[in-house]
Amino acid sequence: MPTSEVTYLGDLRTSSVHLQSGNTIITDAPLDNNGKGEAFSPTDTVANSLASCMFTVMGIKARDLGVDFSGSTAQVTKVMAAEPRRISEIHVVFQMNLSPNDKTKAILERTAMTCPVHYSLHPDIKREIIFNWK
Repeated sequence: MPTSEVTYLGDLRTSSVHLQSGNTIITDAPLDNNGKGEAFSPTDTVANSLASCMFTVMGIKARDLGVDFSGSTAQVTKVMAAEPRRISEIHVVFQMNLSPNDKTKAILERTAMTCPVHYSLHPDIKREIIFNWK
């Protein structure tokens, strides 16, 4: 079964529907690539997926450890390169709403680095990941 259905809406915009849930994501070409920049660009969603995935696997491990970091945030910065146009760097700065011991910090940070998106990104994409704990 397909995961999603993407429709080109015209004017460099797409609508993607997650078929299981019905949730929708709109993408728009960025200002620096002939677009309006009124929504996430496709490459924005790739960079954002890294932080979302890292939070997800950390959340699974945190639940197993009996800790909760709800309310934590991540700032994601995507850097583009030219010729060919591609993502060259992704920077993620986590603001963790938790003050665990050193062992739990290490476990959660190591777990984050095992997320499927992290493993799926091309090795040439530089990744800078910073964890700021409460």
